[in-house]
Amino acid sequence: MNDNQNINNAISEEDFIYSQDVIKKLSDYFDAKVVGQQGLKFSLISAILADGHILIESVPGLAKTTAAKAISDAVDGKFARIQCTPDLLPGDIIGTQIYNQATGKFENILGPVFANFVLLDEVNRSSAKTQSAMLEAMQEKQVTIGGRSYRMPEDIFIVIATQNPIEQEGTYPLSEAQTDRFMIKEVITYPTAGEEVEILSRMETGAISRIDPPVLAIKDVDKVQDIVEKVYMDEAIKWYISSIVVASRRTAQIQNLDILRYVRIGASPRASIAFLKMAKAAALLQGRTYVTPEDVKQVSHQVLRHRIGLNYSAVADNVPVEAVIDAIVNSVKAP
Repeated sequence: MNDNQNINNAISEEDFIYSQDVIKKLSDYFDAKVVGQQGLKFSLISAILADGHILIESVPGLAKTTAAKAISDAVDGKFARIQCTPDLLPGDIIGTQIYNQATGKFENILGPVFANFVLLDEVNRSSAKTQSAMLEAMQEKQVTIGGRSYRMPEDIFIVIATQNPIEQEGTYPLSEAQTDRFMIKEVITYPTAGEEVEILSRMETGAISRIDPPVLAIKDVDKVQDIVEKVYMDEAIKWYISSIVVASRRTAQIQNLDILRYVRIGASPRASIAFLKMAKAAALLQGRTYVTPEDVKQVSHQVLRHRIGLNYSAVADNVPVEAVIDAIVNSVKAP
């Protein structure tokens, strides 16, 4: 009874209806631009409403950039696309100092990172130094140029980065510290035969390349982010999240779980925070104002796949990180 009272008091009916309308508009806009990829749609919308950065991985040609651009175009905010290359410098992203001959002084010129949605295309093609330039922006929501700090946009600041896992030449793999800054990592798979036919049909009609006006304002997304924070999560769910994350660290309580021998490094407390935010967003996407254990399970791959490091034995035995995550989640009793 107390739980129901907390739920009812947390989110008003007006706010709930408002959030569902925003979610539907985002979903419909995505579907108009991207064929299939419903898992990616869920991840993108959930992460944006949870106010988190997103890392997308797939082989070339599976609409990583198209999907990221579509979800950004749906909102009437500032969008910036940065094509990462080995010669890209930190100043090309965050900005730099330029000498003004007229005034005889150095001026700070802000870079493209100062946008509501920033697409880092093929992020693993930029050097480690350039990748690290994004750390302060992503974590602290500010950058420092010439000793002066500049805040990122106060309302919405989301980084969507893409990477190609199969090309190694000319790439710089993201470090654990860098990937941990992303709330989720989504992996895209090939479309079905029917979806591929639909892609061809849309290409013929020009539907994919058509530029449609945004359907939401920045304030709409900002408001729904506030509503997501009010989604009710019982204390038992928090213990459930904590138990899953702790289990990934090969603690004494679950050393009998054989698959953990493949784990080199477990998830950090950032994983627990990401679980909390993503599970709340997932619940709202399902039309609920409270979190269930299924919401936690639904986002487990996205939250943990880039936070659990596997050893060489996993590579030799062809054990994917998703199999390890499923084993860990299934080893923890749901409330």
